[in-house]
Amino acid sequence: MKAEIRYHDTLLTIDFPDTSRIYLSSYDNPAVAESELVLEAVRKPICSDRLVDSIKKRQRSSVVIAVSDITRPIPYRMFLPALLDDIEATGIDRSSITILIATGMHRPSTAEERDIMFGKEVAGRYKILDHDAEGDMVSLSGTSYSGVPVKLNRVFSEADYKIVIGLVEPHFMAGFSGGRKTLCPGLSSLQTIEHFHGYEFLSHPKAGTALLEGNPCNEEALSVARLAGVDFSIQLVSNHERRIVKAFGGDLFETHTRACNYVKENACQVVETEADVVVTGCGGYPLDATFYQCVKALVTALPCVRKGGMIIAAGGCVEGVGSQIYENMLRKYSNDFSLFISDIRESSGIVKDQWQIQMQARIYEKTGLDKIHFFTHGIVHAYSSFLGVNILEAGSDRIAGQLQKVVDELARKGCSFAVIPEGPYCAPLSKGIV
Repeated sequence: MKAEIRYHDTLLTIDFPDTSRIYLSSYDNPAVAESELVLEAVRKPICSDRLVDSIKKRQRSSVVIAVSDITRPIPYRMFLPALLDDIEATGIDRSSITILIATGMHRPSTAEERDIMFGKEVAGRYKILDHDAEGDMVSLSGTSYSGVPVKLNRVFSEADYKIVIGLVEPHFMAGFSGGRKTLCPGLSSLQTIEHFHGYEFLSHPKAGTALLEGNPCNEEALSVARLAGVDFSIQLVSNHERRIVKAFGGDLFETHTRACNYVKENACQVVETEADVVVTGCGGYPLDATFYQCVKALVTALPCVRKGGMIIAAGGCVEGVGSQIYENMLRKYSNDFSLFISDIRESSGIVKDQWQIQMQARIYEKTGLDKIHFFTHGIVHAYSSFLGVNILEAGSDRIAGQLQKVVDELARKGCSFAVIPEGPYCAPLSKGIV
């Protein structure tokens, strides 16, 4: 049987034994255009007035729309112009509308990325800002779930009307993305994010995929969102073609809950039998632009692989490893993940991006360090010495052929296979999770 694995900007067509289990999302194709889905959601909202009515009822002079960065493939350019027209029709002047990119700890966007995300017309006509976790913040009254003070982006906090747009998908720490995550970590200060991503939270057994109740990451983000005072939420779900298939508008918490339920039903199949080998994509570009983001796919594959089994992943990594801090930390420990965990467990401080390595360390508890293989054209084999994976580098046009050879060899040995073509956008779950 054939599977099309998303890789960078293409699909790798790989032939697997007929006994393989292929995990795919089951979303219906959208019946209407993205703009129609979103406009219907804001005009028939959940537990809220219609967006335009809500704006008109408020004394206002400024509107901020918080959106995800390019690591979330939301086709803003397909619906944002229509949404902005609705907002301006309430009497809001275009100069009073700010699109705020909730970067969390990610790097700021580039001009080219803004054109890709929003379209050149929107990018050229509206004020667009990137959140800076170490920039200008406002201290909110009250504390978070973990008891720490909360600081949030000043532009967002001081806006007269606050809208958030999120993409809901399985998330390997917070259960699901979207919703409250736009606020924490998306628009929070470095200090607030550190607690959200700290060792204690991520070592909790419920800090994992499709888990919300009792998940400390979810609880922390929810508590920050309650303090933030969001006026209107638009939560989106997209399919493997990156088309929006569902839009939920209205109350932040209710829209997110309904979107999570929909995603769990359609993208979180139960694993009946673990396989010898799991082959997964890393979501394609832009998600697989760095190894940092590709870690999500490796962790997501864990429920499918047997103890001591093998995971094979493919990610473009055209932007390299990730932040320099993240790469330096990986180099420092040189694949000694046990020492890394010991050090952060004992440390009173938190280093940016340590959370991704902590999640990666979960993999080796099940597979061992020598059982993770990573196909890429963006990182050289020498990086195997500190990335925790065996780098199998090849030109982008040769990845499919090289991967097919490895699959064929393992098939001849009688290995069983599980395949996750969509990477972390489809998240198989162990029986105990459901």
